Amino acid sequence: MKLPVKRVTCAVIMEGGKVFAARRGKQAKHPFKWEFPGGKVEAGESDEACLHRELNEELGMQVEIMQKLPVFEHAYPDFHIRLVPFVCRPTGSGHTPGEHDLTEWFAPEYLPGLDWAEADVPVMQFVLKHFF
Repeated sequence: MKLPVKRVTCAVIMEGGKVFAARRGKQAKHPFKWEFPGGKVEAGESDEACLHRELNEELGMQVEIMQKLPVFEHAYPDFHIRLVPFVCRPTGSGHTPGEHDLTEWFAPEYLPGLDWAEADVPVMQFVLKHFF
């Protein structure tokens, strides 16, 4: 059986040498896993529009998209994710966690020690290799 494919965007938000990450709340799929925030692309929506919408809905956060990164794919047991990451910088002042129970700005050396959602691991590794 072919798994359904979900196209998802995520924001690698960087500022002042630190990287923003959010931890999924207990009600979320993959609870208490760290991720780069973002979400599913809706029909007829561009990747960029999705990213802005999701960051606003989930965190009340505005960003400027600086660069699109390579697309990463991951197969979970019940679906396949096509993850489209973007390097961003925040443009507003702060954020308000909604579905996440924790958010934090991390120095790059702390990123490998976080308990990441599986699909986000290769994005984190790519960011560390190419930006720090």
